[in-house]
Amino acid sequence: MKSKTLLITGSVLMAIAVAMGAFGAHIVQEMLTPDRFDVYQTAVEYHFYHAIGLLILGAVSVRMPESKWLKWSGVSFFAGILIFSGSLYVLTLTDTGWFGMITPIGGVAFILGWTFFAIGIWKVSD
Repeated sequence: MKSKTLLITGSVLMAIAVAMGAFGAHIVQEMLTPDRFDVYQTAVEYHFYHAIGLLILGAVSVRMPESKWLKWSGVSFFAGILIFSGSLYVLTLTDTGWFGMITPIGGVAFILGWTFFAIGIWKVSD
């Protein structure tokens, strides 16, 4: 992913995270049990963290546009948001419990994203 793509993707995902948070606070909360709403909030929280991560990554990658590690970090963050937060959104809004089985794959994508980010920074020549 290029810097511009990372920054645009991060910005759009931040807007969606705000919308999902507001939707949760004003509509979803009344529809869910407290435990299910906690799961929804976890989805929003990790969505926010990693959209911010994409923005940071986009800013850093301006200085390191050829880093394959930073590109893979962006892909991993994006995949993590889709799989981790997405599966939790679907699980809570549809009460489809099997979606919880794929959530850990998104968590692994987040871990890989941060690991790739660290490797990309580490590989920079001083």
